[in-house]
Amino acid sequence: MDHLKQIHAHSLRNGIDHTKFLITKLLQIPNIHYAQALFNLIPNPSGFLYNKLIQAYSSQGRFELCFTLYKRMRQERCPPNPHTFTFLFTACAWLSSFQQGQMLHSQFVKFGLEYDQFILTAMIDMYAKSGLLASARQVFDEMGERDVPSWNSMVTGYARCGKLAEARELFALMPSRNVVSWTAMISGYSQNRQYEEALALFTEMIEKEEARPNVVTIASVLPACANLGAMEIGEKIEAYARENGFMRNVFVSHGLLEMYAKCGRIDTARRVFDEIGSGRNLCCWNTMIMGLAIHGRWEEGLELYDGMLTNGTEPDDITFVGVMLACTHGGLLAQGQKLFESMERDFSITPKLEHYGCMVDLLGRAGELEEAYALIKSMPMKPDAVIWGTLLGACSFHGCVHLAEKASEFLFDLEPWNGGNYVILANIYASAGQWDDVAKVRKLMKHNQITKTAGYSVIEENGYLHKFIVEDRSHPRSNEIYELLDEISTKLKLFGCATNFRSDVENDCIMEGQL
Repeated sequence: MDHLKQIHAHSLRNGIDHTKFLITKLLQIPNIHYAQALFNLIPNPSGFLYNKLIQAYSSQGRFELCFTLYKRMRQERCPPNPHTFTFLFTACAWLSSFQQGQMLHSQFVKFGLEYDQFILTAMIDMYAKSGLLASARQVFDEMGERDVPSWNSMVTGYARCGKLAEARELFALMPSRNVVSWTAMISGYSQNRQYEEALALFTEMIEKEEARPNVVTIASVLPACANLGAMEIGEKIEAYARENGFMRNVFVSHGLLEMYAKCGRIDTARRVFDEIGSGRNLCCWNTMIMGLAIHGRWEEGLELYDGMLTNGTEPDDITFVGVMLACTHGGLLAQGQKLFESMERDFSITPKLEHYGCMVDLLGRAGELEEAYALIKSMPMKPDAVIWGTLLGACSFHGCVHLAEKASEFLFDLEPWNGGNYVILANIYASAGQWDDVAKVRKLMKHNQITKTAGYSVIEENGYLHKFIVEDRSHPRSNEIYELLDEISTKLKLFGCATNFRSDVENDCIMEGQL
């Protein structure tokens, strides 16, 4: 920087114009403020310098300044070129400003500039990120030759908008793919909660060895592992992330933290949490608190909440779901109520449906059913099926028939297809000896054609997930599986340990599906 200042001073003393050289070098450092000051002194800047500054502002995410420079460029009648529009389309893509993008597109045509791969790809990306997939697809279809970035922009656009069938179709047609192509599809599936597809595609990516997963790929697939309980694959991903130095990325480390917490490996999750150290963001704190609460370690969860406040991290609405769950698991009614009241009073956080649900659960477990019902009736928003289902569950535990009937009335209206609500009400009646009412519920189920949802089990073996439904024959090795079950059943019968092992396994599936 000092050397450039010396050159600048020398040029001023000797009347030599080194402005182009200086601005170019200043933008490489970068010192965009100094470069802009020099640029402002030029009476008629060239298109090259305009493009350099527009590109610099775009790379720094200061997109509005890109358009300010373009406006000045037009006012000074400096003709733009395809590079100018490429940078501006990129700015529009990040701002999702489709109106600005359409205006630029029309001006590009008006100037009669030649299309090339870069400008067309920038257009596709701009339209796709703005949600204008039809316009993006039109530009894509009209391209004479398509490079990998243009395919990637289109696939990413479809995936981001949840049109995964269209994205997968294009992905399959790609003549060649890179890590961005694979990551776009994996991320699309994961963000749209199609976790099995995300994990299957990641596995295919590893097997085909077309591209090595990068930090974004790993961050995208870890939520799939977390939600499917695919810990074996998750452990391999952690090893890969450590080998490649990805653990410094907070999205990767948080993804691993969430995966271990959801898979029940709470001590391993805590190890990852401690390893993140000062790099922890609010999501890391929330995930750890929630994980501890869900796994019954409520004391540690509440201690961590105190540590979070001491650390100077402000809680959000998700934090309070975690700490209130901790209170629920610890039976801490008074503390849960204090936390609920502190949300708005101390942190200006308006309680949401989830927080009222936590309070209903907390009151219900404590046997304060009337208070729980009163809280539901006083809610500022309409209670959903989860709220009423929580009350119904509490009524089942404490044998409260009259409130169970009220909760069921709302549930039958909100979830007429859910057979579980009918079964719980029937069980409450049965426990109270009200057999006529049990018969009425069963008759109502039959009249409404309510059936129980088939149970299923998922197991992970050698990095693959296998899903089994009752009497399932869809698995490619189902014959071998049933032969083995029959063999085990026969051997157990010889020892007088079981009568029908296959039936017991299938009943376990049914129970699992109902829990």
